[in-house]
Amino acid sequence: QVQLVESGGGLVQAGGSLRLSCAASGRTFSAYTMGWFRQAPGKERELVAGITRSGGTVYANSVKDRFAISRDNAKNTVYLQMNSLKPEDTAVYYCAAKLGAIQGKYDAWGQGTQVTVSS
Repeated sequence: QVQLVESGGGLVQAGGSLRLSCAASGRTFSAYTMGWFRQAPGKERELVAGITRSGGTVYANSVKDRFAISRDNAKNTVYLQMNSLKPEDTAVYYCAAKLGAIQGKYDAWGQGTQVTVSS
């Protein structure tokens, strides 16, 4: 099973940018659909963006036109570029992996990285 490690979180002012990275172990990274999720205090975890093995993407309405998910199969890494950040983007961000469609249950999760956006 793939193992995932996120990095790139931190504190940023509103309007700023961050890029999250998720490094995956294993030789079959390219076969996986990858997702970025987030969970804010007191809220349910939500799917922020997902990318299939063929590069198809899905975004939550709240982040469309601000966030971009991408993958580099040669580096076994998926990225989340976050622009025009808002205080409501503050959350712990997790990457996850599954086979098949972006929606549905994910099988592997990273430990999470904190993103804090100050107003």
